[in-house]
Amino acid sequence: MLTAVARSTSASMKLSLPFMKKQPVVAVVRLSGAIGMAGRASMNDTTLAPVLEKAFRKGKPAAVALEVNSPGGSPVQSSLIGARIRRLAEELNIPVFAFVEDVAASGGYWLAAAADEIWADDSSVLGSIGVISSGFGAHVFLARQGFERRVHTAGQSKSMLDPFAPEKKEDIARLKVLLGDIHENFIAHVKTRRGDKLDANADLFNGEVWLARRAQELGLIDGIAHLKPKMQEKFGDKVKFRRYGVRKPIWSRFGAALAQDAVAGLEERAAYARFGL
Repeated sequence: MLTAVARSTSASMKLSLPFMKKQPVVAVVRLSGAIGMAGRASMNDTTLAPVLEKAFRKGKPAAVALEVNSPGGSPVQSSLIGARIRRLAEELNIPVFAFVEDVAASGGYWLAAAADEIWADDSSVLGSIGVISSGFGAHVFLARQGFERRVHTAGQSKSMLDPFAPEKKEDIARLKVLLGDIHENFIAHVKTRRGDKLDANADLFNGEVWLARRAQELGLIDGIAHLKPKMQEKFGDKVKFRRYGVRKPIWSRFGAALAQDAVAGLEERAAYARFGL
């Protein structure tokens, strides 16, 4: 009996000793790929929600680090993911640091801007704060092949930007209004997150991209740094890292799922190619 009490007391004293204090943990979440495209590998709020929730809530991390490598994609999914990051950070009072790898452009920069600080590699590509809409026109080809396009609608704008019909000036005008409104949302997000860090005299919102050094001068990022040494600088050499990411079930590698992911992969490759990557 005395032995058991002695052991209990010893264990209690051991846990209370200063040098036994738990080492800080940084939760690392990888945000890689195009945003909101068709394949399961694509980033969207639905797939990332449980990952982000776990990263912020499990074990009370000292910080959450985001590894960002994205050429952009859906503005809505970018906004939803970014808003989720901010809600969790503010609710749990956890700082967020973004570390950009190859590229954080367009929606990728939207995600990076959800962090409290943004760090990048010297050769990282950042920016592209703009909105793009692209498509194709096949009406000339169809006419040459003898095809006749037949479309019936209720509502004069229902067939806006039909790729099988010639473009209409009024459709283009409507599209420009939509793109302009989304662009304003993007600008507001960047200004809210980066605040006085931004160069007030520079044209930051014209869709241009910059390498990290220039992006730092413009206030789009906080500096040049990599994840591990920067987190060690902030939280000590003994900081631990706990990684979180989306796991794909093995059956998603077969059949129609594989074909869908292959098509999405081509779209994603094209998105990266816009930045020479």
